[in-house]
Order: sequence, then structure tokens, then C-alpha cells
Amino acid sequence: MKRILVIGSSNTDMVIKTDKLPGPGETVLGGTFFMNPGGKGANQAVAAARLGGKVTFVTKVGNDLFGNQTIGVLKKEGIDTRNVVKDETLPSGVALITVNSSGENNIVVAPGSNGNLLAEDIPANHFSPGSFKILLLQLEIPIMTVEYAALTAAENGIKVILNPAPAQKLHDYLLKHTWLITPDETEAGILTGIKVHNESTADNAATAFLKKGIKNVIITMGEKGAYVKSDEFTGMIPGIKVEAIDTTAAGDVFNGALAVALAEGKGLKDSVIFANKAAAISVTRLGAQASAPYHNEIK
Repeated sequence: MKRILVIGSSNTDMVIKTDKLPGPGETVLGGTFFMNPGGKGANQAVAAARLGGKVTFVTKVGNDLFGNQTIGVLKKEGIDTRNVVKDETLPSGVALITVNSSGENNIVVAPGSNGNLLAEDIPANHFSPGSFKILLLQLEIPIMTVEYAALTAAENGIKVILNPAPAQKLHDYLLKHTWLITPDETEAGILTGIKVHNESTADNAATAFLKKGIKNVIITMGEKGAYVKSDEFTGMIPGIKVEAIDTTAAGDVFNGALAVALAEGKGLKDSVIFANKAAAISVTRLGAQASAPYHNEIK
């Protein structure tokens, strides 16, 4: 197995199940409360590790109870945590999540130490040629750190996968060093100005990304599946219909699974099929990292 480097956020998720999501100024009586490890970076690292990836994770946590719990959870998943940095000034990140009876959610994140993950916190030898095959990035850490990591990795032959969530304005020089971008429909619309709602509009948005210098595009579209555009394959890969109870980390599981399949040498099409299966399993379970499946479950 080729090694996967994940650089990103880690949070503690505080989740309340409720029949309906509250509107502005509304209070609703919820049901069960869960406190789970989360954060897009950590979620993707755990998903990749459970599916057989050899994962190193770089993140920043507070010197507090949540931070210590995060490190313990990551170690139990078999993830290399030697480069998890403890912040002596800021607390660990937390996310407040409400999930309704249909599995839809609202999420508010307090980044904490995630917002202080800097370029100097990443060991330079992680970008040495041959050190890692895949670098997986998201946007819950400072954009300057993302740009540094992507540019340095790409210059040393490491394939950069950017999951642009939460969406924000991205510089063209970051996109030029991105081997694969994986937005969902909403993120693709924000980044390209093209509203994505079907295969045709997904193709238009994907073309806009390619014009920025990105080599491969995957736009995830929920239960519809994922639209892929690259020199290797172009087209819609259908999703797997299941009864969803919590979609909180579906995109993170998809990206973690995708990184594993690509690191194993699978093509884009087969990698997306594998990732679709992993994401479909995840939405049938509660929680973020807890919902990530193991490799034997995909089979």
C-alpha cells in the first residue's frame, strides 16, 4: 500500500438528533445527544485507514481534554499521529451538529486550534519525492497552509487531492497544482459560478475547473452519484440508493475511500465506484468517524 498524507482539521462533534431542524430564533426539543470525534481532515484520515490505507495525519489540537481524546482515537485507528501538534494557546476545534429524521443536518464549527495549523507545523520531509503517493487536503485550516502543502507536494511528484469544503475563493496557482478536485454540487457552484443540478451542468462546471489547470474533476451529487471529467474517463457514475439516517460525514468517507483506491493504483472510474460504496454505507449510520466502513464491508 502506498502511503497517504492527510493534512487538515480535527474537531469534537456534539450531535443532537431531532425530528426537524430549527429555523432562525426557533427552539425545538431534540432527542439523543452524541459526542463524537470529527473534523473533515480527521474524518478522511480515519476513513482511509479503516479501508486499508497507510495514513499519516497532520493536524493541530488544543492542550485540553478534547485534544487528548482526539489523539487517542486516531492512534486506535492505526493512524500515524507523530505530527499532531498541540496548541498551547487555542482550544481544540468543536462542531455543533443537528440531524433531523431524514438525515439532513446543520453544522456550526468553532475552529479553535485548526485555525492555527501553519506551514511550519508540517515536517519538510513529508514532501520528499517518494514519501507519499497521495496528499489529501480540505479547507478547514488556513488557506495559506493549504496552498503551501499543495504546491510543495505537487512539485515533488505527490498527487494532490483537494476537497474544497467549506467552499471559499481559491487562487489559480493552487488549482494549477491540484491533481484532483472533489467538490459537491454546492461547492462546485460557488467555485465556478455554474449552478450544478444535473449531468449537463456538472460537465460545464467540471470544464471550468479544467480550464484553471486542474487535471481531474469529481463532482459529488449525493444519491445521484458522482460526475467525473478527466482524460481517463468522463461521465456520471451512479450512486447507491440506501435509507439514509445521517449524512454528516458522507463526503469525508467518499474522499478517504477515493484516496485509498487511487493509492492502490485503481483508475478514476473504479476508484469512484469504490468510494460511492463506502459513502453509501456511512449514511446508514450515526456519527462522523463512527460511520466509516471497513474494507471487508465494501466487499
